[in-house]
Amino acid sequence: MSVRGFRGELLLVAHDPRDRADAIRHEPDGLLIVEDGIVVARGPYADLAPLYPGVAIEPLPGLIVPGFIDAHIHYPQMDRIASHGAQLLDWLDRHIFPAEKAFADRAHADGVAAAFLTELLRNGTTSALVFATVHPQSVDALFDEAARRNMRIIAGKVLMDLGPEGLADTPQSGRAESEALIRRWHGHKRLGYAVTPRFALTSSDAQLADTGALLAAHPGVLLHTHLAENLGECAAVAERFPDAHDYLDVYDRFGLVGPRSIFAHGVHLSDRACTRIHESGAGIAVCPSSNLFLGSGFFDFGQADRHAVRLGLGTDVGAGTSFSLLSTAGLAYQAALARGDRLDPFRALYLATAGSADLLHIADRVGSLEPGQEADFVVLDTAATPLLARRTTGASLAERLFALQILGDDRAISRTYLLGDCVWDKHADR
Repeated sequence: MSVRGFRGELLLVAHDPRDRADAIRHEPDGLLIVEDGIVVARGPYADLAPLYPGVAIEPLPGLIVPGFIDAHIHYPQMDRIASHGAQLLDWLDRHIFPAEKAFADRAHADGVAAAFLTELLRNGTTSALVFATVHPQSVDALFDEAARRNMRIIAGKVLMDLGPEGLADTPQSGRAESEALIRRWHGHKRLGYAVTPRFALTSSDAQLADTGALLAAHPGVLLHTHLAENLGECAAVAERFPDAHDYLDVYDRFGLVGPRSIFAHGVHLSDRACTRIHESGAGIAVCPSSNLFLGSGFFDFGQADRHAVRLGLGTDVGAGTSFSLLSTAGLAYQAALARGDRLDPFRALYLATAGSADLLHIADRVGSLEPGQEADFVVLDTAATPLLARRTTGASLAERLFALQILGDDRAISRTYLLGDCVWDKHADR
């Protein structure tokens, strides 16, 4: 049995601050007690320290927050980040599909998976919902590396029988490969599986129907896909499915809308779709960086809140331009403001931690450093750059947090911990 303590300024937002007055938990001088990777106590240092005599306590200068949880990201696209000159459908054809074909090679997938997970940890991201490619070995590569590092990762093989040559499966092969991956990986260590049709345009009706059957046969897995991201995409979906009420209805007709469904983007949603998302228990991974980069628009937080839609936050690399959920939270504020909404910095932190954990159905394990949860956390450096230091000196907690979201990035991540073990330290090589 290993018991350790971590002393420092603790901040967590376990619930949406819009809903609960007690959502924000702040301990200026806090103590986190971890036993065998699990949080067993959290609170003021003066109160807790006498209860744990003899326990080694490590002081952590900085702001300690739960590890960030990325609700939507593509690991095979990391080497195509910052690819110029196209909106969604053209960008896929020009940049992404050619890059994803390389993941037929397991050695290539292994190399990218290792670099990808290192980049997550360097940016303070400890859990993520991840797109792989159509190749089952791309999933094996990611899960092998994540298991080695003890990361909490959910992913799945992409289903796309209408994909281009070299990236197309069939309804039969997609089903068989997905079921084999579920048997191999779902529930292994800290790993989970997500059934992953790319989006409505890349699967036949037969594959979409079989995806619904696959979900019904495996009720513990997630459904992860894209929804109403870009106007050109929405128009193409409407043309292919003229009888559907809207984009969401396409998925609904095939049994893909339910409490474990995570839809990325949702920039262009009807009120009917938002009502249905709420009623079903599904949710949206908001991805402001990629929405701006691809010219897709600004997510409507006001509409989502009026319909009580569950939300999380995703970087959506490689259309997203940063692995940093701090930076992504800052862009979410700007996206909200563009539609007349004001995203509170504490709510932004909630969306990047406990909100995404709830969306991914892992809130019992991670997201708020509650006793019984896994000890995944990050130490933020509010003086990581000269400008951050100037802006945060003498500032209130809300001002410091907002400055980190607007001015911060990977440089503000001092340390990243998984299960109480430091797995990234920006000062280690200095």
